[in-house]
Formats: sequence, C-alpha cells, structure tokens
Amino acid sequence: MDIVLGIRTKDSVIIATSKAFTRGISILKDSDDKTRTLNDYNVLAFTGESGDTTQFAEYIQANIQLFNMRENTEMNSKAIASFIRQELAKSIRSRKPFQVQTILGGMNKGEEPFLSMIDYLGTRVDMPYVAHGYAAFYTMSLLDHHYTKDDTLDDGLKLLVMCNDELNKRMPIDFKGLNVKVVDKDGVRAIDFDEFTAAYKASL
Repeated sequence: MDIVLGIRTKDSVIIATSKAFTRGISILKDSDDKTRTLNDYNVLAFTGESGDTTQFAEYIQANIQLFNMRENTEMNSKAIASFIRQELAKSIRSRKPFQVQTILGGMNKGEEPFLSMIDYLGTRVDMPYVAHGYAAFYTMSLLDHHYTKDDTLDDGLKLLVMCNDELNKRMPIDFKGLNVKVVDKDGVRAIDFDEFTAAYKASL
C-alpha cells in the first residue's frame, strides 16, 4: 500500500513517499519516513516487506558511508545505483531474498540530476519519473502527459501536487500525505509539501 514517487527536473530530483506505515488494513504510524540519505547528494526511497526494507536500506547506507571513509571520496549516483542493483541481484539468487523496491535520486557528481528505479529482481532503469507501489496505477498517466525535460523544481513540485490530488481522490486508503525530499546542487533537504500545496492552490 506504500506510495513511492520520483521526478527528475532539469536542476534537481524530487522524491516523495507516503507517511502511513501499514500492516494489513491497519495504519500503525502516520509519520513514517521511507527514505535514507546515503551521502550529501543521494537519497534512497524504498517500499516492500517492512523488515526487509529497513534492513536493506540501512545495509546500503552503511556500505556507502564505509566506502566514503575508506576511499576518502563520495560515490557518485551511477556507482551507487550499480551497487544497489548488484546487491539485489545477489539477493534474488539466495535462500532469503530481499522483497524491496527502490528509487535512487541524486545529483551525479553533484552536478547532473539522476533518477533510477531498481526492483527486487535487480532490474535497474534510469528514468525521468518513476513510481513504485499503488501510486503507479494512478500517477503514471499524469506524469506521461504533463512532464517535460525542461521542468524546474517548482514545476516538478506542482506536478507532484497534481499526483497527490489524484491519489487522494482515487486511492482506496488514507496514506497520510507525502513526505517530500529534494536533491539539488545544495544537497538533500526536506520540503514542507503541505505548505507548498496550500501556497500553490491559493495562487490559482
């Protein structure tokens, strides 16, 4: 029931995840963060089996930090995406594979916006916009129709508002809103999406 979305603009990457942590039909938490900051310019979003997601995300985060300390340099986005894909590909061939779907958003070498979708089978695709979970059923047509490669961060957030409205209208569950993070040349930061949405709708 999780929602995980990513949008790559010309100068940034937007990652949005649902705040609800569910078990079956019950919502156990309404402020869940389904992301992990890997380094200054990369953030990982994930969905899947609750134990697997936390364990896998922390494993990736720890290994990226270990590489940074050992090599005294940060891995770029493409290298991180390849590492995640390799770990999931190895996992699916083991006795206890991780049931995890991931999205990596970042600024490759701190300059080029980068967005990659990696599923539990170890399949990696670099795309301008991606969606995992139930969000894909309701938002991909909107993203197909309205996204352009020249979108700015503001345009991307407005497109995310449209996706959020569609999800609120058509999703059969209350996902408790979206937790939104942005990666740009200044690094990773959280966005108050409710405040942005209110200001944007007031300006219409």
